[in-house]
Amino acid sequence: MSSTPDLPLLQIGRLGATPETGGGCGDACGCAGDGDAYELDPLTCGLDPDLAALLVAAGLDPVQVEDIAHMAIEEDLDQGVDVTTVATVPEDAFATGDFTAREPGTVAGLRIAEAVLSVVCTDEFAVERHVEDGERVEAGQKLLSVTTRTRDLLTAERSALNLLGRLSGIATLTRAWADVLEGTEAKVRDTRKTTPGLRALEKYAVRCGGGVNHRMSLSDAALIKDNHVVAAGGVAEAFTAVRREFPGVPIEVEVDRLDQIPPILAEGADLILLDNFTPEQTREAVELVAGRAILESSGRLTLDNARSYAETGIDYLAVGALTHSARVLDIGLDLRESDDESL
Repeated sequence: MSSTPDLPLLQIGRLGATPETGGGCGDACGCAGDGDAYELDPLTCGLDPDLAALLVAAGLDPVQVEDIAHMAIEEDLDQGVDVTTVATVPEDAFATGDFTAREPGTVAGLRIAEAVLSVVCTDEFAVERHVEDGERVEAGQKLLSVTTRTRDLLTAERSALNLLGRLSGIATLTRAWADVLEGTEAKVRDTRKTTPGLRALEKYAVRCGGGVNHRMSLSDAALIKDNHVVAAGGVAEAFTAVRREFPGVPIEVEVDRLDQIPPILAEGADLILLDNFTPEQTREAVELVAGRAILESSGRLTLDNARSYAETGIDYLAVGALTHSARVLDIGLDLRESDDESL
């Protein structure tokens, strides 16, 4: 795998960016604007074009992924070099590294690991993909094999594993929830309780685990919660204000009592968030709404009681723990002599 010459590190979400100063891609960043805003083709980045295309197909922005890979490596090197590796590994040494699962789980982030290697490797590198994101894996199973300069492999190792283990942990936890809900109409979905700077990747991992995404940002949809109600002077007032200011935006309203539902339905809410309802109360809410709005449960949810909520007829279970409390999946890199003489 080869890479095109590196472009300057882009500042994700920086408004008013230019080709000289950089500006990542996304609906809320400078290059999404009109007029003279800097427009950047998502495939125009320093990553291998085939890898960039795979990231796009997965719903990820290659420029943003490259930025994250650069930042991870820059943080780890801190403007220096990997002193241990430089001292112990000959510059011309080549090796193969096998990214291997140490425990069962659902994998996510393999192309992200490749992106980290891409920004580190000084030469071309070869990859062998044993599994794909979203697949269940067992302990001892090889996920990805990479052949390149040994120094580059070892320098990229921790950053690649940090991201791969983090995302696979999220996918594994999400898969556990999706398995519990199997056979019902309910879906588990995430929240905005994500690691700053990694939201797109973590929500991708949720999708790999069989979950679905809630809003990606504050601009995607309105979610009227208790503090908004207080600030606006009431639920109806808050709803009317959002509808007037942003007429095309979906509106979700949080309630914590059954009697709050009829007036919200009358206002035309698209989705109602049932906060800390019991399964019995949730069933009553489903019957009361009768399909006139989408219903989502939040609070009190655990893997043990998830199915009892799902069987009420609820549409979604909102689980912030998918991203804020997922345990890292144990994945390691096993080094061996390269058997590829073409590099």
